[in-house]
This record gives sequence, C-alpha cells and structure tokens, in this order.
Amino acid sequence: MPADPSGRPRRRAVCPGSFDPVTCGHLDIIERASAIYDEVVVGVLINKNKSGLFTVAERIEQLAEATAHLPNVVIDSFGGLLVDYCRRHDIPVAVKGLRAVSDFDYELQMAQMNHGLAEVETLFMATNPLYSFLSSSLVKEVATYGGDVSKLVPAGVYRRLTERLAQTRVD
Repeated sequence: MPADPSGRPRRRAVCPGSFDPVTCGHLDIIERASAIYDEVVVGVLINKNKSGLFTVAERIEQLAEATAHLPNVVIDSFGGLLVDYCRRHDIPVAVKGLRAVSDFDYELQMAQMNHGLAEVETLFMATNPLYSFLSSSLVKEVATYGGDVSKLVPAGVYRRLTERLAQTRVD
C-alpha cells in the first residue's frame, strides 16, 4: 500500500457505480467517503451490455466537475470485476451507499463475494435521508416526462441531462 510523506500507509477506497447520471445521493456518499479516506477513487463501471444515457467518458467528465472541490477524489473507469480493479490498484475497500433494506440484501451478497474473492472489504454508508428515494433510473424517468430534477443532481449534470433529453425528443 502506498505511504503518505510521513510513512503512514495511505487509506484508499473505491466508490463504484454506473453513475448514469451522477445524483446528489452519489455525491453525498463520495463526499463523506473523502472525509474518511486519504484517497477515494470513483470507479465508473463500463458495462458493454448496457447502453446508458451518457457515455462513460461523459459520466467521468460529470463526476470530475461535481467532485472538483474534493482534492483527494480521483475519477476512473473499469470493466469486469471490481475486485480485479481493486487488486490492480491496491485498493482494499469499496464504499457503498445504502438507501433501503432491499439495497442491503443485494450489497451484502456482493460484499461477501468480493471479500471471498480478493479480501476486498466493503464499507456500507447509510444514505442521507434527503436522498433515500433517489436513483439514477428514477431521475432519468422523471426528467424524461418533464419533471424538475434540478435539486436531485449537481448543476452541471442537470444542464447536460436536460440537453440530452431535449435531443432525444427532437430526433
């Protein structure tokens, strides 16, 4: 594990997700993780079987803009297994936000699998109650029908989201 200038091992974690688009709930978890860890890598999952509203490059750009105020946050992308990414980059912890018990059921299985495969630990962080209902899918659906999602996503994401949806309506 890389050390900081004092020789103390740097505490590193990854916040993985698709972030299509990044929401204020995602940003809340990233900000809180950045207060705990020396470096937080936000890992944008590349899923070739899904076509997102935004490309991976666009999501990386949106995340970089939304986290610019966090000097210890790095944005990256990965395909395949999270544990393989963690091994390659010497990251021992994945941070996951939990909105509800249903999230826990799925994420617990993933955490146990990740630990069994590569001893990657998972830190579960309870979502801020302001965002407990929030998901990227819900944001896209509401925005598609003209609902106001401006308080649910960072300002730059909102601008890009409304532009993208306007393009899809015109085409």
